[in-house]
Amino acid sequence: MIKVVAALIIRDNKVLIARRSTGDENVMGKWEFPGGKVEQGEDEAHAIEREIEEEFELKIKANKFLINNVCSYPTKTVDLRLYDCEYISGDFKLHDHSEYKWVSKDELLSYDLAPADVLLAEYVSL
Repeated sequence: MIKVVAALIIRDNKVLIARRSTGDENVMGKWEFPGGKVEQGEDEAHAIEREIEEEFELKIKANKFLINNVCSYPTKTVDLRLYDCEYISGDFKLHDHSEYKWVSKDELLSYDLAPADVLLAEYVSL
């Protein structure tokens, strides 16, 4: 099982999502909460802060764990763990995504989300 962290970043009552342009074919072109894999021995909060800096060149602070979803793909199983995060600084530079959007919570489920992100989006939409 692969442990993956995702960031819930809210600004002006809108949620950050991004469209994947690299990586696994199961999520290519799909929208997701940004994040990435937790490295061996790495703290999850540190992992999400590192991943957001690597993928978007943004500084964030991970505040607290919210929810997770274990999702099986054809070649792997992912434990996707959503963290409430706070934007600190930086301007977006896309490295693993083709675009990003700030969307309202009630719009989230209308996007073509990566399978593991759907349950997290349902939670956020409540």
